[in-house]
Amino acid sequence: MATAFDNSIMAVENLSCSICLDVFTEPVSIPCGHNFCLNCITDYWKTDDTVCVCPLCKEKFYTKPLLRVNRIIADMAEKIKVSVQGKISVDPEQPGNGNVLCAVCTGAKCTALKSCLVCLMSFCKTHLEPHQRSPALKKHKLIDPVENPENRLCKKHHNPLELFCRVDQMFMCESCKDSDHKAHKIVTLEEEAQNRMTELEIEKKGTDQMIQERLEKIVKIQHSAEATKNNAQKAQSCSMQVMSAMVEYIKRSQAELTEVIETKQKKNETEAEGFIKELEGEIIQIKQKNEQLHQISLTKDSFMFLENFSHFTITVPKVKDWSDVMLDSDQFPMQGAMITLEEIVTREIRMLCDPDLKEMKRHAVDVTLDPDTAHSCLIVSQDGKQVTHGDRRRNVPDKPGRFDHVLNVFATEGFSSGKFYYEIQVKDKTHWGLGIANQSINRKGDIRLSPENGYWTIWLKKGDELTANATPPVKLCVKEMPQKVGVFVDYGKGQVSFYNVDSRSHIYSFTRYNFTEELIPFFSPCANSGSKNSAPLIITPVRQLKQPVAEKKQGERDL
Repeated sequence: MATAFDNSIMAVENLSCSICLDVFTEPVSIPCGHNFCLNCITDYWKTDDTVCVCPLCKEKFYTKPLLRVNRIIADMAEKIKVSVQGKISVDPEQPGNGNVLCAVCTGAKCTALKSCLVCLMSFCKTHLEPHQRSPALKKHKLIDPVENPENRLCKKHHNPLELFCRVDQMFMCESCKDSDHKAHKIVTLEEEAQNRMTELEIEKKGTDQMIQERLEKIVKIQHSAEATKNNAQKAQSCSMQVMSAMVEYIKRSQAELTEVIETKQKKNETEAEGFIKELEGEIIQIKQKNEQLHQISLTKDSFMFLENFSHFTITVPKVKDWSDVMLDSDQFPMQGAMITLEEIVTREIRMLCDPDLKEMKRHAVDVTLDPDTAHSCLIVSQDGKQVTHGDRRRNVPDKPGRFDHVLNVFATEGFSSGKFYYEIQVKDKTHWGLGIANQSINRKGDIRLSPENGYWTIWLKKGDELTANATPPVKLCVKEMPQKVGVFVDYGKGQVSFYNVDSRSHIYSFTRYNFTEELIPFFSPCANSGSKNSAPLIITPVRQLKQPVAEKKQGERDL
């Protein structure tokens, strides 16, 4: 037999609003026969401005019904509230840590356990109980709690968005499936979410691997940096030891060589003194004979002269043939050897680091590119500091000074005396040409780069073939390919030198040329080669190197 409490619960179920799940407050009936709280149905219909839909049977009303409170149901609901108020009351759950709260709780809001896509509300455990018990409410679509359940409804059909169209990449309801997406690949939200989750996992594994690879690369770079630091310290220590040993050896060699030269000189002096003494002794003998001959020659009487001469015995002086006797004045061939030694040592040291580069940088000049000389496929920047290959010819006037066959460009500045220096960045390029040229060179047709044709240049090909365009060409061996090239010209000495700016090392020098006309800086970025050589040639400002302390103090003393 049913108890009074059970009867009260049944009455509550029959007089409960399916939206708020509580006993009716100002109940109203809509044309389909279902009843709701006035505020609940009013708020529900605010979600659609044109069509009103019954939350239970989904019947559509294209004219908003006029709502009036049903007094009979209202009175019955009020009596039920009073009779069962104490019987069905339970302590509300304490608010949880969730972001979504129950929409029905009147006091302290409890954490929502589910959201209903039919009621468009979120419910805590207590207020969700009718959905788990009532056959009509069990048909409602429950999902994990969300802030705005109405966003989960189809705007067109007012049904829950339970499906996903993989063709249009959009959410949809069952009605959408049957109307607009019949030929499309349709899956449930759960299936699509699982598929996307699988993709995310794969992507995450990829990103995790990328992160791991980069962490490993960081470790390798750190180890490499540490190894570089150690190698730099070893190189510095080695250079100091080797240079000190060389200086000490040269000092000892200089002392030894001085002693050898002095010994040879003393030997030569002794030998010369012996020769002179021997010659002086022979001169005395010869003089004695000469005196005897002179005495006989003084006799005027022919008879007496002949008689004395016949009895006179001519003594032949004991002398030797001195025609082949000579001191060796070329016993000191050190000058040529010293010059050769200086050239070898200087060349090898300059390949490591040229100490003269500081002085050359002091002759820095401002160089800009002349667009009127650039080949029509070359693009010169507005500031005149960069040049690149543009892949196709530009519509530019064919001026007499413009290169028309080879990818070259001149600077606007020319130099006909003194010294000058400038720097060009060649980073990320696989082909380029740099140097200077006579102002009068032919700029039309094919050009052969050589000093005989008025060009003093170096050339990079294939990223690692560096050549000096001398006669014949000289293949250059460098310890590292330059990223920035310095060009120094001494007009008076007829010298053009190229340097690796970063390592401060010497690359090559043209020397002992007789310049007779204006020299102009020359540049060739070469063709792009399928974007492999698309980086520009850039004329960069010259950064002066710090003057060594000892040198600076000496300079201050000189002042």
